[in-house]
Amino acid sequence: MQDMVASKSLRLASYNIHKCVGLDGRRKPGRIVDVLNGIEADVIALQEADRRLGDRPAALPAAMIEAETDFRPVNSPGAHAASLGWHGNAILVRKGMTTGRVREITLPGTEPRGALTVEISARIQIVATHLGLRRSDRRQQLADILARFPGDTDDTVILGDFNEWSQRRGLEPLADGFAVHSPGRSFHAARPMAALDRIALSRELELRDGGVIQTKRARIASDHLPVWVDIDVA
Repeated sequence: MQDMVASKSLRLASYNIHKCVGLDGRRKPGRIVDVLNGIEADVIALQEADRRLGDRPAALPAAMIEAETDFRPVNSPGAHAASLGWHGNAILVRKGMTTGRVREITLPGTEPRGALTVEISARIQIVATHLGLRRSDRRQQLADILARFPGDTDDTVILGDFNEWSQRRGLEPLADGFAVHSPGRSFHAARPMAALDRIALSRELELRDGGVIQTKRARIASDHLPVWVDIDVA
């Protein structure tokens, strides 16, 4: 299969799946799978992919992803065997896509947070994260992520639930090297009021298009709607 990064564009998405609990209060992973299949993305960052207690078992089973989608989850080597991701963050890549080094980051702050990173074709660095509820924590967490790539954030994408309601404050560590894109209001799914889910592209990457998935199924499957961007790649 052709490596997706060799094509002229790449679709990246982010989706807080709320542990697969929909707005009807029911945990239905199958609904999330339907939404994922409808995004038509090459890479999807998931937040709240694992439950919070005990061994943090996956809310969305890896076997279901493998069997019912064209994606495969990136293995998080330090996570518990029952988990899908790291601190609830998971990365799905289109089957056949080449991936490289995977890194797990434990982020500072008043509550447990983390980030998961993977190299795609040893060229584009994907960073999936779910930032904290306090603005001071979010700033510190972004600074910590960037510190993991000293002097080299070219071709880097940071995507996830940024938990930031403001369009101007809270994301200052990204100001120099990244363009932060809010494809649209993604929270709350029943009545979207805030663009909490964002995608930050390093300056070398060019945005082609972006949007929010607002299908009937997406509006009930989670309390967030998925966001996506298409980027140009050489």
